[in-house]
Amino acid sequence: MSLSLQLLLLLTLTVRTALTGEYYLYVTDECLTSSSALTDVEFIRTEYFNKYPYARFNSTVGEFVGFTEYGVQTAEYYNSHPYVHQLRSELERYCKPSLGFDFYSVLEKTVKPRVELKAEQQPKGAHTSMLMCSAYDFYPAAIDVYWQKDGKKVTTDVTTTQELADGDWYYQVHSHLEYTPRSGEKISCVVEHASFSEPMVYDLDPSLPESERKKIAIGASGLVLGIILSAAGFIYYKKKSSGRILVPT
Repeated sequence: MSLSLQLLLLLTLTVRTALTGEYYLYVTDECLTSSSALTDVEFIRTEYFNKYPYARFNSTVGEFVGFTEYGVQTAEYYNSHPYVHQLRSELERYCKPSLGFDFYSVLEKTVKPRVELKAEQQPKGAHTSMLMCSAYDFYPAAIDVYWQKDGKKVTTDVTTTQELADGDWYYQVHSHLEYTPRSGEKISCVVEHASFSEPMVYDLDPSLPESERKKIAIGASGLVLGIILSAAGFIYYKKKSSGRILVPT
């Protein structure tokens, strides 16, 4: 999976506003780029009147362009004024430093997902099984989760949710596979994410269902605890017995 980023940052919203009656004038500044290399950065300033753009400066063009009769007059005035020279310098002064900081501090940060693969309990007598592969606490949101049978990608009987926002910059996603168990078949969940240098493969352990493994783990823990308590009681009993003096009757 190749991850691409198309970045559009509205760095300054409502730079200048004037409200008179029912008329509304405002200006927006935009810095656009498609990569962290910042080789194709554009600075765009657009002037709006009642939500409709009438004049725009583009750093690639190097001057203002008007969209209405008033906008053409405005563009001609700006292009003959030192104001346009100031805007030509905004690409280096404003856009590149700001975008560079945003890429470094936020956009290029990645957090690896925590992946869980388990078999869900099915009604007794069911011939099919339901597997769930879940990825938690990852960033950014773009991720690809899919299934493999014996190394081949599964394209049917798969249901995958959209990336779900946790509300704290992290995301989660869940994929279900309905399948009929076959002896010796290898089932795997594959996760591709920007935080991985290569796809991560998680194999299903067919030895025991998760519920049975939990029961065994709990039983083993209880057995170990019982042995420890028995040993402690025996040692305590021996210590108490060694301090007694037996008197024959």
